[in-house]
Amino acid sequence: MAPTEGTQHAQSSDVTSAANLDLYSDEELVKKLPGFTNHYVTVNGIRLHYVEGGSGKPLICLPGWPQTWYSYHPIATQLAQHYRVIILDIRGMGTSDKPSSGYDKKTMAQDVYALTQLLGLPKVALLGHDIGGMVAMSFAFNYPEAITKVILADGGYPSEGMRHMSMLPAPGTFEAKMDGNNPYMWWMSFNQIKELPEQLLAGRFRYVLDWLFRYVMIDERHMTEFDRQVYAAAYNQPENIRAANAWYQTFNQDMEDATTYPRLTMPVLGIGSYVAYNNMRMGLPYVAENLEVIGLLDSGHYMFEEKPAQVVEAVLNFLQ
Repeated sequence: MAPTEGTQHAQSSDVTSAANLDLYSDEELVKKLPGFTNHYVTVNGIRLHYVEGGSGKPLICLPGWPQTWYSYHPIATQLAQHYRVIILDIRGMGTSDKPSSGYDKKTMAQDVYALTQLLGLPKVALLGHDIGGMVAMSFAFNYPEAITKVILADGGYPSEGMRHMSMLPAPGTFEAKMDGNNPYMWWMSFNQIKELPEQLLAGRFRYVLDWLFRYVMIDERHMTEFDRQVYAAAYNQPENIRAANAWYQTFNQDMEDATTYPRLTMPVLGIGSYVAYNNMRMGLPYVAENLEVIGLLDSGHYMFEEKPAQVVEAVLNFLQ
């Protein structure tokens, strides 16, 4: 029996969808970074994906939510002119494994440390954005002997202040763009919920991406259509949403772990966008002694896309 018109259309859509997934695969995306290559390794009981390029002293880069290693593409090749750049899909991200547990930042730092040991890197510098900054700080807390310097791009370690975030935004502060003085981050609570987010957002994560980029960026045009498709492809699957939300669901454990950590003594640089600079300037001195915090106040949260040249300049000046 001949297929109906509807069946033909469904088959065509499946083929197109598969082609798009190939377009956004690690193997295709890494071609956009000359000199970078894909790698997959098993460490700390899970399989991790990373891309690597450049030579010299190692700089490990950790991305945040809701992105993947590809978020470093605006700055990766420039950094690789000076350093051996390793950009990691952290546990639960991209094509790295998404186990049922282990999303506390101490365990995620163990993943990164195990990778450095496998690669024969006794000391590394770390650059973390967003959630990646939390993992970078956990690495510094737990393996200070293995780190030279830490750079936090709109990132910091989970703190008690999260428990005091407003359930409702202050009047007049929840507009089209985030208020840097009164940031309202409803997703910090939404991502605590188990099972429901993936039921609501599977195959529809692009709605979250578009809203978020519009809200936390000054000029969302710097997050291209292709970028958005890359991240939608990465987060549309229920398991990927579940794993990413687990980064948020472990904050209580992260805070408990922090009660045993001394202040960091290695050099730490905080780079804060207009949405995070004030919090970083006030919060980081409690956990780091040798600290510098600079503000990119003409950039939103996704500063690699909005102000790549300024980020590269800040990173290179700090690491030299």
